[in-house]
Parts: sequence; C-alpha cells; structure tokens
Amino acid sequence: MVELHSNFTFQGSKSAQDGVFPTNHELHETVEITHGFRDWLEVGFYIFTAEKNGRGIDWVGDHIRPRVRIPPKWKWPVGLSLSNEVGYQRRQYSADTWTWEMRPIIDKQLGRWYFSFNPTFDKSIHGLSENEGFVFAPNFKFSYDFTRKITGGFEYYGSLGPATDFAPVSEQEQQIVPAIDLNLSPKWEVNFGVGVGVTRSTDHLIAKMILGYRFNF
Repeated sequence: MVELHSNFTFQGSKSAQDGVFPTNHELHETVEITHGFRDWLEVGFYIFTAEKNGRGIDWVGDHIRPRVRIPPKWKWPVGLSLSNEVGYQRRQYSADTWTWEMRPIIDKQLGRWYFSFNPTFDKSIHGLSENEGFVFAPNFKFSYDFTRKITGGFEYYGSLGPATDFAPVSEQEQQIVPAIDLNLSPKWEVNFGVGVGVTRSTDHLIAKMILGYRFNF
C-alpha cells in the first residue's frame, strides 16, 4: 500500500520554540509505503517533507515501522496489533531527532460503528527529551457508516507528558478532529478532516487528508 498524508496548519506557532521552526501556514506531505509479509506482519516506511513560503520544500526525515497483529482467522473479539516506529527527524523540525514509538492498537467493528484506541508510548532516543522516559500519547477514533461509501466520526490525538508524571494541561497536546472516510473501493483509502487544538501547546487549526492505494502484485 502507498499512502500520501497531507497536513496544513492554518493556525499554529508563529515563532521558533526550542530551535524548531514555527508551524503556522506550514504544509507537511508524508509518503508511507507499507508491505504485508504475512497476515500477521507488515512493515511501513515513511518519508517526511515540509513546505513553507520562504523556505521551499524540505526533507524532514524518515521512519520505519514494523507491525504485528492477531490474525483475523483467530477470530478474537477485538482487533489487536502492536507497531514499533523508529526514525530520524531533522533538528529544525523536532526537538528530538531520534525517536521510538510503541503503539498498541485495539479496535472493533460493531455493525455500522467502529472504535479504535491506541495508548501510545513515545521515547526520545536523542534530543532535548531523551532523559524524560516514555511519554503517554493516547489516540482514539470512533465513527459511523452513514452509507456503504461514507463514514463520519471523530479522531483524538494527545500527548500528555511523561507516563509517570503527566504535564500540566496547558503544556499537553490535545487535538480533536471531525473526519470523514470515503469507502470508494477495497483498493482505495480516503480520509480527510479538520483538527482543532484544545490546549495552548497544540496547533489551533489544521486540515489533513490521507489518500492511499492498495496494490496486489
């Protein structure tokens, strides 16, 4: 599968913070290439870019993400998988240049309803936060199939601080994204939404889109 992740920040930071470029009016394009080796194993590779007036197009970094899951043939009551994402981002775009993310994914389809919860743990390997331990970054999604082709719902993305000692709410990142999925074909993935930051440390308004295609060689 090949996916293009597009994110544009309409209202974000307007000055550099910890040596990181401001995000206001910045466009991020990410290419994700994923290959499934078994019904329980896949590996994804990310290429991150950024574009802004006055800076042009920049390469930001690359990540690799192996993921294992419980095979559907086991018929568990919920979907369960675990991904480990490791990679590099340039210092101008992240205070932590090398990071590791552990992302358990628990999901369930109940009729027209879909639920997903990702209690993610992030670790800085090199950078300003490398001595902080793991940061708890929970994400979840719930959606409803209005028709066979249109699904609407809400996504939540958070970063609450060190897992053993959450940061004050004003320093946490929390974003709510009303989103729509278009189920055009089993080969295509189309998702878009508008995200609103609800804390001072979060970009206030972003738009995002995912366009993906599954190849069958």
